[in-house]
Amino acid sequence: MQISAEPIIYGLIFVAVLALVEGLYLTVFGKSISLNAKVNRRLEMLEKGAGREQVLEQLRKEMHQHMNAKGIPLYAILADKAQKANIAFSPSQLIMIMVLLSAVAFMGLTVGTAASLPVRSVVAVAMGVGGVYVWINKKAKKRLGLIEEQLPDAVELMVRSLRVGHPFVAAINIVAKEVPDPLGSEFGIIADEAAYGRDVAEALKDLAERVDMQDLRFLAVAVTIQQQSGGNLAEVLAGLAAVIRSRFKLFRRVKAITAEAKWSGMFLSGFPIGAIVMISVIKPDYYDGVKETSAFIPAAIAVGVFLVVNVIFMRIMVNIKV
Repeated sequence: MQISAEPIIYGLIFVAVLALVEGLYLTVFGKSISLNAKVNRRLEMLEKGAGREQVLEQLRKEMHQHMNAKGIPLYAILADKAQKANIAFSPSQLIMIMVLLSAVAFMGLTVGTAASLPVRSVVAVAMGVGGVYVWINKKAKKRLGLIEEQLPDAVELMVRSLRVGHPFVAAINIVAKEVPDPLGSEFGIIADEAAYGRDVAEALKDLAERVDMQDLRFLAVAVTIQQQSGGNLAEVLAGLAAVIRSRFKLFRRVKAITAEAKWSGMFLSGFPIGAIVMISVIKPDYYDGVKETSAFIPAAIAVGVFLVVNVIFMRIMVNIKV
């Protein structure tokens, strides 16, 4: 039995591309940017001797640089995800990384496969661009998930600070010091901006829009209403924290209930692709008897279309809105 290792090589090269971009990111910006550190990145930068204004300028630049670059051709597909992930690489650096990863993938394909030059070129570019997109998408999901998880505790910490007599800006400063990334650095930016004269409610609205999170919009609206009409902000935020925590529990419960359906959908979507890969590995000449016929290309295109439609419908079926 003839066995081909080329499909496995393609997969290994793509995994290597993902590992390379993650390694570059941690090497350039340090471990604190991985969102796993107990000390948030803003505090680490301050501890290393950077001035408060310099740190604020650097973090604000990273916050907005991707949306400001949406006009770059093809970069728009990455800009929104890159902003939500708060990728510290600039748009030009990300484009250079795509080029570098494409070159690495091309060399790997040249050494490990017997594909023709056009095929290697197309697959290498797809791996370079696709690898960066997959990496950014994973970062964005992780960061938004952590913000959702940290927000109720952060609001409750602000409530306790307000009840002992601290002003609201001081309560935000406490959150910035006590909460790890990603929320710690975000609230640190708000505290620094407030120190330089920006309205806190406006800064909270900007944060809510950047990460596109409803719970943060609730927080911004609550602070805005309190500023305009007065009232006990501690009590308002205490109620808001209870609502946010209840919403978070509901989302997690729905996620647990729909987990089986989602995994079933992923299996049913991935099984045909896995079967094609296994056939190509175990018996590379399986299609030799029919691939020269006139019906082979239309049939292959039809199968590809049906697979895409299957994936789309499976995602629609398990994407339950709460």
